[in-house]
Amino acid sequence: MRPPSHRFHGRNYRRGRGARPGQVSLAHNGVLFLDELPEFSRAVLETLRQPIETGEVVVARANAHIRYPCRFLLVAAANPCRCGYLSDPRHACSRAPVCGADYLGKISGPLLDRFDMRIELSAVPLADLDIRTPSEPSAPVAERVSAARKVQARRYSGSKEIKTNSDLYGSFLDEVATPDPEGRDLLLRAADKFGFTARGYHWALRSARTIADLAGSEQVRSPHIAEAVGYRLLLVNGG
Repeated sequence: MRPPSHRFHGRNYRRGRGARPGQVSLAHNGVLFLDELPEFSRAVLETLRQPIETGEVVVARANAHIRYPCRFLLVAAANPCRCGYLSDPRHACSRAPVCGADYLGKISGPLLDRFDMRIELSAVPLADLDIRTPSEPSAPVAERVSAARKVQARRYSGSKEIKTNSDLYGSFLDEVATPDPEGRDLLLRAADKFGFTARGYHWALRSARTIADLAGSEQVRSPHIAEAVGYRLLLVNGG
């Protein structure tokens, strides 16, 4: 069996008029999950950058020019290093921390910048597997998400281009996602300290708008900005 990178690349870029939609187009209006992200070839990963931005895959050849739709939610997972034990004190690694930098360094900065949320998960100790910890049931969470989606549907009902907060840009983003003065000051300080790109800055606003919607707040405020920025910090500067 060919490795995933070959399947991914070959199916999306068959030459000529026989070109067929590949994995990114098959994920249109759905989720594209890439497990062990650094194990994909860098050339393949870099081809994702433009489709993420435009929602289209364009295959241009001498005898054909084909466009496939590919608006998808990109989700990826990766170990901290090739062996997976970089942050585990029970396993010694002779190459730490270089092994982690080399492994995650396969993901380019521009591609990483397109991941809106970066969440680090620690291994659960075996002794904790049997411990029942209180948690919120899924039903109330689903209700909040549904309510937030309805808010956005009403907000953008007059727009043909914008359906959800993820579609916001330019003046539309300023109109509905401008935070209160305290929140704006917090975002500017965070963007300067952590070196946010323009894409990262605008994403923080869109994310904060969604967090505010989930909280039932009409105004984007500093707690919403703080939570959005927190999702953006992991791996911003390689740490």
